[in-house]
Amino acid sequence: MSSPSFSSLKVIPLDDYNDQFDDTQSHMAVDGGEEKNDTNVLEEVDTWLPITESRKGNAYTATFHVLCSGIGTPALVLPFAFTSLGWTWGIVVLTVIFAWRLYTMWLLIHLHESVNGTRYSRYLQLSIAAFGEKLGKCLSLFPIMYLSVGTCVMSIIVGGGTLQLFYNAMCGNDHKCLDKSLSGAQWFLLFVCLAILIAQFFPNLHSLAWVSFIGSVLGVAYFTLLWALSIGKGRPSGVSHSPADNVTTTMARFRAVLNGVAIIAIAFRGHNVVLEIQGTLPTNPKHPTRTSMWRGVIASYSFVAVCIFPLAIGGYWAYGNLMPANGIMAAIAKYHQASTPKWLTGTIYMMVVIQCICAFQIYAMPVFDNLERIYVSRQHKACPRWLRSCIKLFFGGLTYYISVAFPFLGGLAAFVGGIALPLSLVYPCFMWISIKKPQRNSLMYCLNMFLGCLGILISVVQVAGALWNLVVDKLDANFFSP
Repeated sequence: MSSPSFSSLKVIPLDDYNDQFDDTQSHMAVDGGEEKNDTNVLEEVDTWLPITESRKGNAYTATFHVLCSGIGTPALVLPFAFTSLGWTWGIVVLTVIFAWRLYTMWLLIHLHESVNGTRYSRYLQLSIAAFGEKLGKCLSLFPIMYLSVGTCVMSIIVGGGTLQLFYNAMCGNDHKCLDKSLSGAQWFLLFVCLAILIAQFFPNLHSLAWVSFIGSVLGVAYFTLLWALSIGKGRPSGVSHSPADNVTTTMARFRAVLNGVAIIAIAFRGHNVVLEIQGTLPTNPKHPTRTSMWRGVIASYSFVAVCIFPLAIGGYWAYGNLMPANGIMAAIAKYHQASTPKWLTGTIYMMVVIQCICAFQIYAMPVFDNLERIYVSRQHKACPRWLRSCIKLFFGGLTYYISVAFPFLGGLAAFVGGIALPLSLVYPCFMWISIKKPQRNSLMYCLNMFLGCLGILISVVQVAGALWNLVVDKLDANFFSP
């Protein structure tokens, strides 16, 4: 069966890929004159694209990929969310969101392989299989592109900014050294050059296993250092843990609660690449990929929990209502910079930079995959190495331009993140109902329907709350001024 093909600029379901070939190509003879069947064509296409070029992964590589992509700087703001939610509700909301995301990841992993053996190694493919071509693209295309390109852009902004902090920390009070510092745009450029240079040596997602391992180790390390340092240095004077101390009116309190929930909701990431990561694993009828992938997810999310919960709780304990909106790194710099050794501060900054570079590689891979698909769909052969290099250079230039043009994107994270939130909390629930077709009123049907509807409500409220905050706080839109 065939269905209408996508344009070359969009992810193409593997079931529909053969429509990209003309009639003569579809009747090419191989192996003694026999025609290629659809299965062989699809398998060949998979071997040409960077996400599925190598299927030699295992539970360990899946663990590294999921952990490196799932842990990052957005979670460093979690203690600030507690300033509006307080101890009880902060811990409850954090636990619920964590468990919810883990559950929806379980759904995606079990939807990766269909009954007839089709593998959905890209999120958009699964969305189209569940919701149809038009609705699937309409619902998923923007969130997928935002979470891939947007995460790479934020990695540049955070990584470049942290490089500048590292330089300033090493200079200390030496004004001559500080005067020689690069501009914000130049720090961003340095980060992009490093990220794209590294990308040139890794042709596919599986080959990034060691990069993900390094990013995972450093991510866990700097999260642990930050919360341990905050607790070890003790509380600054004047710390309070009463949410009412930060607001004066009921409406301001309500707005702060919405902002706190939004911070927790977008602190976790990685759902948009979990199917791609699973696509690097080999499969056979006796050993489906869901077994080893779920082991990897459990292992990685155990580390995520060990990092995020102590940081959120320990950071709030240490700073309370004095926690800056920029998160725990800003709090340490504000209250303990003088008493923290320069080498330790510099080490933490460099860990953040390297982890951002590693995460950049994973989130850029779906974009490379899409761009290479354009060539594959037209030339019917694998992308040459020189073209792959050009694609990566183009993407590096594009993300650099966006990061310099919109260095305030972090201020829009709650708003845009609310729009993309259904990709993590909502769509997997409805995908399960659409594909698995559980019996109406069964436990799985009711649970997924409830979580899907609740996720839509949370997404709408988060977007509305983010807009409210932008209007009240007035976003500092410093175009082209990083």
